[in-house]
Parts: sequence; C-alpha cells; structure tokens
Amino acid sequence: MLPGIKKSFPFLLVLLFVALMANASKADFYQIKIYHLKTDAQEKMLDDYLQKAYLPALHRTGIAKVGVFKPLVSDQTTVAEKLIYVFIPLKTFNGVLDLDKKLVKDQQYLSDGKAYLDAVYNDAPYERLESIILKAFEDAPNFMLPNLKSPMKDRVYELRSYESPTEKYYQNKVQMFNKGDEIGLFKRLNFNAVFYAEVISGSRMPNLMYLTTFENKADRDAHWKAFSADDYWKKLSTMLEYQHNVSKNDTKFVVPTDYSDI
Repeated sequence: MLPGIKKSFPFLLVLLFVALMANASKADFYQIKIYHLKTDAQEKMLDDYLQKAYLPALHRTGIAKVGVFKPLVSDQTTVAEKLIYVFIPLKTFNGVLDLDKKLVKDQQYLSDGKAYLDAVYNDAPYERLESIILKAFEDAPNFMLPNLKSPMKDRVYELRSYESPTEKYYQNKVQMFNKGDEIGLFKRLNFNAVFYAEVISGSRMPNLMYLTTFENKADRDAHWKAFSADDYWKKLSTMLEYQHNVSKNDTKFVVPTDYSDI
C-alpha cells in the first residue's frame, strides 16, 4: 500500500461507514396498529379519536400521511369483532418511542383525545390493541401514496402477510422480492403498492407484509389475473432457489376510512 493511501486508510473506513449508515437510514420504518373492537360505540369512539385527535397530532409532528383502514364488509368474517388498522410511516426505528414522547407533550392532542385517553376500565374504547413494527425493503425503501382515481369509498386495498417456515426461508422470500425483482413485477403491472416491509416485531414471525391498492374489487381481481399469467412470474415462481419460502399467506381486504390520508 502506498504511504499516502496507508495514512488515509482509517479516514476512508470512517467515510465508508458513514456512507453505509446513511444509506441504511434511508429505509422507512412503519408501525401498524390493529384495534380489536366489539361494539358500535367502541368503533365510534375510536373513529372520533383517530380523526379529531390522533391524526391531527401526528400531522403536527411532521407525519403528513397516515393510513386508517377497516375490513371490507364482505371480508368481515367475524361478526363479533370489528377491526381498525392504522398505518404510520416513520423515518427511524426509534420513531415509535419518540412519537409517544411527543404526543404526551401536545396539549391540543391531550384535549382533543380526552374521551379516548381518559376512558374508564369498564367502558374501554377497544378490546385489544396490536402493534406491528416493520422495516421497508431495500428495493422499496419508502412508502408510496396510491395513484388511484376512484373515491375512497370504492377503493379496495389488499394487506398481505407472508409467513415462512424458518428465518432462512423468510430471508429467501425477502430476497425474492428484492434481488428476484418481484417488486419490479408488481410495479410493472401497476399494483400501486403503498409499502413492502419486513416484520421486525410482531406475533406471526418470521413474516413480511405489503399493501397493494386498487380502484375496486373488480380491478383487484383483474390485476391478480394478469400477475398469474405473467411470463416473468411463471419463471420466478418455479426457480428452485425460491421454493417453499412461504408457509402461509394471510390476505386481508381493507378499505380506507373517509378521513384516511392514504
């Protein structure tokens, strides 16, 4: 190694580390909250809270777009339980904790959300609350707003979770989306994906999740018909290196609420 290069080598390593960290930090993190409800009264209280207190407070923190979704009526398989999904895009892993710290200092939020925040034990606004933390895929590092023309009430979004038998098979499925360019296939066929992400904390791990969006149910069905018939998908899905990497596909059809930003 030349003397000049030898002297600057540690500095070059530092620059490389900084560059790698900067690149890694470009990937979004997401939180998906899933509220489990039983009654219409709980649903109304939660809708009021999300629309009038929570989303405005998130907007004030700089999170401009938050998604709020409910199951498609025909997909609501369990009559005894209602669900509300809240999708929150964040810039860092610590964003979840930082967000909670910001909210407790927001007096407007505390006032607007008082009915929900101060609900008594025997009149709770939900039965249970799930929280899933995700990291965006390498080849889809940021969430995207759907490019749709239909009214919110007509749209159908498809939230998919792919579970894998082991961590190794799971990483293989993630690789199939990135290196295998399954993301590119979805993009070419205009699936209007909001996000693709790895679940880094959740109840169904190892798994990944993604959200595609359509003008309506018929549009969704037409897109998947084209996907199944696509030559690249036929090739990709039969490659030996990508076999047996999904043990369960959990598909939820959801629709955005009229106050959702996404």
